[in-house]
Amino acid sequence: MAKWNLPNDARIALSVVVNVEEGSEMNIRDGDRGPEIVDELGVALHKPVRNYSNESNYQYGLKAGAPRIMKLLDDYGIQATFTAAAQALERAPDLTKAIVAGNHEVCSHGYRWVHQYFMDEDKERDFIRKAIASIEATTGTRPYGWLSRYLLTDNTRRLLMEEGFTYHMDDFSDDRPFWDTDYEKPILILPYALDSNDMKMWTAPSLTPSDWLQYAIDTFDWLYREGADDPQMMSFGLHLRIIGRPGRIGYLEKFFQHVTSKPDVWITTRQHIAESWVAQNPAPV
Repeated sequence: MAKWNLPNDARIALSVVVNVEEGSEMNIRDGDRGPEIVDELGVALHKPVRNYSNESNYQYGLKAGAPRIMKLLDDYGIQATFTAAAQALERAPDLTKAIVAGNHEVCSHGYRWVHQYFMDEDKERDFIRKAIASIEATTGTRPYGWLSRYLLTDNTRRLLMEEGFTYHMDDFSDDRPFWDTDYEKPILILPYALDSNDMKMWTAPSLTPSDWLQYAIDTFDWLYREGADDPQMMSFGLHLRIIGRPGRIGYLEKFFQHVTSKPDVWITTRQHIAESWVAQNPAPV
């Protein structure tokens, strides 16, 4: 196993990931064949009509959820990685300014929050380039990480390397970074996690906020324990429209209280984690 030393001899690198998708989800107004099918109520419309109710559920994330999350990050001095669909940032300039002002990282979640698995190579390359250009225009910095809307293609990682990306998140196979050497040039993988993601409070069978919190704390505590001998990484995924609700946001604060009370915890961005790994474990030749 690759040796990894964290700053200040920390046991664990905690990556708080805030997904920004609202305003870029599927919508016939943007040329999609139907409305967004991910709905807290499980109402998946497959017809070419606008689902105004679900659109308003997503807008809640921007209007009410985001301010709560940004305040907690600021209160606890947490630097997060915002996996953002570029179009979502274009349509939410106030949030974008707050992300930049907080010195958070922006990782690309595509140009829009749509699937790319059906794209041919040229279309996917254009999708990636469009996301880079948009995020650089709205934030002043190009993204160096990528997270797809779950599904990717055989070309994705090669295209990301060609476009100058440092790391890729579409992997759930480990708790630590590693190199994917299946291509002409290795690409660094920073695995993500679904089990501790707040989406578990939306999907059936859903967790209650208290169950989700306990699961997240248990995940952190076990990795923290293992990290005494070999540093670990924990990915902690959030969504504006999910954790930002008043009945859930307090559980995020409880998690922050727990992790910040422990010594030897490095809470940082995925870009910083990638830089730390590459410095100690360079890409294999």
